[in-house]
Amino acid sequence: MGGNAVAADQEQNGHERTGHEQSDWLVCRGCRGLIYRRRFADSLSVCPSCAHHARLPAHARLEALLDPDSIRPLAAVPAPTPFDPLEFVDTVPYPERVAAARARTGLDEAVVCAEGRIEGHEVVVAVMDFDFFGGSLGSATGELITRAAEVSLARRVPFLVVTASGGARMQEGLFSLMQMAKTAQVFAELDEAGVLSVVLITDPTYAGVAASFASLGDVLIAEPGARMGFAGRRVIEQTIGERLPADFQTAEFLFGHGLIDAIGSRQQHRAMLGRLFSLRQDAVAAPEAVPGAIVTDPARLPEHEAWTAVQRARDLGRPTTLEYVSYLLDGFLELHGDRIGGDCPAIVGGIGHFAGMPIMLIGHQKGHSTADLLARNFGRATPEGHRKAARLMRMAAKLGLPIVTLIDTQGAEPGISAEENGQAIAIAESLRLMSGLPVPIVAVVTGEGGSGGALALGVADRVLALENAVYSIISPEGCAAILWHDASQGPRAAAALRVTSRELLRLGLVDGVVPEPQDGTQTDPALAAQYLRDAITSALSELVGRDPADLVNSRRARFRRIGSDAYL
Repeated sequence: MGGNAVAADQEQNGHERTGHEQSDWLVCRGCRGLIYRRRFADSLSVCPSCAHHARLPAHARLEALLDPDSIRPLAAVPAPTPFDPLEFVDTVPYPERVAAARARTGLDEAVVCAEGRIEGHEVVVAVMDFDFFGGSLGSATGELITRAAEVSLARRVPFLVVTASGGARMQEGLFSLMQMAKTAQVFAELDEAGVLSVVLITDPTYAGVAASFASLGDVLIAEPGARMGFAGRRVIEQTIGERLPADFQTAEFLFGHGLIDAIGSRQQHRAMLGRLFSLRQDAVAAPEAVPGAIVTDPARLPEHEAWTAVQRARDLGRPTTLEYVSYLLDGFLELHGDRIGGDCPAIVGGIGHFAGMPIMLIGHQKGHSTADLLARNFGRATPEGHRKAARLMRMAAKLGLPIVTLIDTQGAEPGISAEENGQAIAIAESLRLMSGLPVPIVAVVTGEGGSGGALALGVADRVLALENAVYSIISPEGCAAILWHDASQGPRAAAALRVTSRELLRLGLVDGVVPEPQDGTQTDPALAAQYLRDAITSALSELVGRDPADLVNSRRARFRRIGSDAYL
């Protein structure tokens, strides 16, 4: 696993002193420029020239993150006693090394535990310090982190861990390895109890820590340039005999591969964490319905030619999911990645406050220009996108947050890579997951609702469609090409498939229709967003506060009826 060998493989702290110990100047390890010591301290050990993040001692980290005068040592987590089960000796006995680390750092162990507030929200915090034994995961370290998590669990307040570690502590042998299981286990208990956990990844985070609790938070945020991985760079290069990319294992590398949610500079952390910790569902009342926000009588809707509806639904001027988010949600924090290996740009999602209530919003993202469409894969989700959506839905269910999905896609990505990565499996898993989530779900088709790619976000308690939206098993052109052997027969296929919102409502395939501005959502996005807000509010007014089992049973019954004798 690497243990302390990995710790020794890492750089020293992110700055160097010039001259003697008390010099007023430092040398940045990022840009090699001179930094005035006082300015460096004022900027939380971040280089003002290149933004390189040097290591921050645990107590300084607590002061930077927690509200002033709110920091309290965690009384339930006493200082650990020396632990030397193996009576380990390298050049000196292990207890002497621990004593030297304590004398040098003033810390009892490689982690400091405290409680306090972040932007007014109560939180339990465990902050690792690399300067103590390379932040290695010994028995005492694992015990302290576990006890802090248990305090969070008992008090039902969020748990925050700040990581900085070279890995397991070899001097404790298998006892150290078992701390990985112990800490992973307590994170499972937090999951089962619905307690939010957040991990702030700092440089470095390796081996046993990376392969246990550092990867298990509901939300993973990393500092710029922070490195995280199972094996160290040198070990990997020696093993495979290849040079690795310069950004390998950095926060930016992890973000690009869908392994973390966000990268935030040190100055941003308190605000980001405050937004996360504000997502408490306790005692949130159901919103009041807005009369007339949802049309449930097909006779109240104008009749449109099916092909005209298709063209309107595809209009590139229609607002995207992220544009609707800007109108609908306060304090939105976008979350990224499937935690397996990808972050599909065609699916976006995150948390924020809707009408004063925390929710999880997930949707397809297209764009208005060719460049936007290419960057977002034309709103066609890959397996990674569906798995990201599923991860966010599971998080919402854990925290008791309602889910809103906005659907706008011609269909899921049909390419070779998608098939290699299990597109059909990813969609199937999403359908099964949504059918059993114990929280309210509202799905809205805002543009095109195409095939399984749309349904993967559409198994909801209330399924709505915007007035000019369409929803179909296949694109009209695809249907025409298969059945009439002529894609130009798309208009004929669109009519036959009954894709318009009026027909969908008449057939009972959607529960209601959301009015649009007279000439479409693209003509007045703000008004369109207001109509959408009113409709979602009205849908949630019927769902928030209902018994979770009742929600699941009713949702399953809704889809069970479709196409059955009872439906007909």
